[in-house]
Amino acid sequence: MENGRVVELALADCGLTGAVPAEVGRLTALRELNVARNALTLLPAEIGQLTSLRELCLTGNQLTSVPADIGQLTSLERLWLHGNRLTSVPAEIGQFAALIELWLWGNKLTSVPEEIGQLTSLTYLHLGSNQLTSLPAEIGQLTALTELNLTENQLTNVPAEIGQLTSLVKLNLTKNQLTNVPAEFWRLTSLGELYLDDNRLTSVPADIGQLTSLTWLGLYGNQLTSVPAEIGQLTSLELLRLSSNQLTSVPAEIRQLRSLERLDLSGNQLTSVPLEIGQLTAMTELYLSYNQLTSLPAEIGQLTSLEKLYLGDNRLTSVPAEIGQLTSLWGLYLNDNQLTSVPAEIGQLTSLEIFQLERNQLTSLPTEVGQLTSLVEFRLRSNQLTSVPAAILELEAAGCDVDLDDGVTVDE
Repeated sequence: MENGRVVELALADCGLTGAVPAEVGRLTALRELNVARNALTLLPAEIGQLTSLRELCLTGNQLTSVPADIGQLTSLERLWLHGNRLTSVPAEIGQFAALIELWLWGNKLTSVPEEIGQLTSLTYLHLGSNQLTSLPAEIGQLTALTELNLTENQLTNVPAEIGQLTSLVKLNLTKNQLTNVPAEFWRLTSLGELYLDDNRLTSVPADIGQLTSLTWLGLYGNQLTSVPAEIGQLTSLELLRLSSNQLTSVPAEIRQLRSLERLDLSGNQLTSVPLEIGQLTAMTELYLSYNQLTSLPAEIGQLTSLEKLYLGDNRLTSVPAEIGQLTSLWGLYLNDNQLTSVPAEIGQLTSLEIFQLERNQLTSLPTEVGQLTSLVEFRLRSNQLTSVPAAILELEAAGCDVDLDDGVTVDE
């Protein structure tokens, strides 16, 4: 209350049903109204009388429409409409000249009015989890926008005008139906995070090398058969997801990604790993599972910051002795390969907590496995082991869960 007038009204999670009472329009001094997570089905036209309103939260109700009168709320800075049943938003939304944040995700929108381009103060726009098949070209007028989320729609393309959003820092287009993006897309040089996962992209142009501010790049779940050498220009990159594509190789220029901490190449058709991967010394997580690898380069031993190494479901017949240099490693996944042995140097991985070797062709284990005193999980089932070193008993005594086939004996 200020001077006897209501300026804030918080009615979230109050079990409200039906329509918001028309009398709400009398609270003309109201600056914040929160009726989130109720079962409201109707917003009255009188909502437009709340011309002092700066924040309006209607999240998690059952609204199917918003009255055109909402456009009279010209002082509105934040509007939360996500988690409703909206099939459209009125053109009058373009009158929110002061709007900074607009949350519309989790509705049933099939389109967005072109008037959205008038929201020139907007910095955050979330349109995810709707049924959008296209975007108006006017979206390119939102030049103050720093974050745009369009995930989980049905977009088959994005307008060239998206290239005008040069303030964008984060863009999420995950789970759409994009087969390509316009050339103008690569002008978004302020982008720090770009997510194009789970689309239908068959290629990435060399122009991607222009996005030198990128720290996170998601391209998993597409139909990529290659990535351009120019990806090496993304020297600020910390996360690169390329899993579940059709890659048969990785360019040697990947060596330039010296800031890279997480690299996911799982679920491709790789038969080898470039030697240059050893130069990615900042990397803590490397995912190479579900490929067709038959060997690993010795240079992998240079990744001394590595904490997780996923190599399961390949065709490895051996691992290099240099793997023993990965002394920061706490998770090593070598399951479902064709290994007949592991090197004695494995005993140097004294930080290792999870070691998966199940479903290989191991006939023996080096006694040095007894040095893995940090182990809590050791998976050895479905190999050709008839016996294991006595040190296994010491690991079990220390609390390690050792999973062995029935009948495997312990050496004396």
